[in-house]
Amino acid sequence: MTAGPSLRVLSYNVHRWGDDRDALARVVRACAPDVALIQEAPTWWGTRRKREAMAATFGLRYVAASARNAILVADGTELGDPLHWRVWRPFVRRRLRLIATQLPGGAVGGRVNLGGVDLAMVVCHLGLHIGGRQRELEQVLKGCNSFNLPYLLVGDLNEEPDGPVWERLAAEGLTDLGAEAGPTYHSNNPVKRIDGALLSPGLDGHVIPLDSVEGVTRDDLAAGSDHLPMLLEISPAGTPAADR
Repeated sequence: MTAGPSLRVLSYNVHRWGDDRDALARVVRACAPDVALIQEAPTWWGTRRKREAMAATFGLRYVAASARNAILVADGTELGDPLHWRVWRPFVRRRLRLIATQLPGGAVGGRVNLGGVDLAMVVCHLGLHIGGRQRELEQVLKGCNSFNLPYLLVGDLNEEPDGPVWERLAAEGLTDLGAEAGPTYHSNNPVKRIDGALLSPGLDGHVIPLDSVEGVTRDDLAAGSDHLPMLLEISPAGTPAADR
């Protein structure tokens, strides 16, 4: 059977580009994504300049962002109709006797054409408050559905798979691609799966094991960020993905 078109997508929380940048660049370049969906992209002073510089170290182009989420693409891949929106969350988070502030939330997505089939991809980063995460997710899903296309949703969900956010994603009819991928946090001793990659009906996909990717080392993964990335292969439903 002839393999059909596929898209290689990397979802990665890069920890504000604040760890070992060379190690991080080696990981991303070895993964060779068509699209990188980034959480905790660098921000504050010179935000765009920093993100463009980071993308350049990856061999990618910075094309869209919202809050601390960004989309980067390889040459030959175009992102159409970028949509970025703020996700409301309270500035002050209270838990027991602790009071902490939270940075503004957001999500960003866009349309990609794959072998004549349009699909959307969206990246988000949910907050630390359990009730707040559920409210944020509803805003993210509203944005996903506004594309009126099959979509891939990825992000740092800040919750393990037995939590209510994951239950809501399953109720939405999304397929959890990372169910067999293992823990994603902390990168030097992964014990929690708090990063997600989910597909709506109309798309097929799977996680590519990082230990099968030439050039990705455990040392670089531990040094480059506090999260492990998720490398995905996506194709239209019913179309076998091309091997790479």
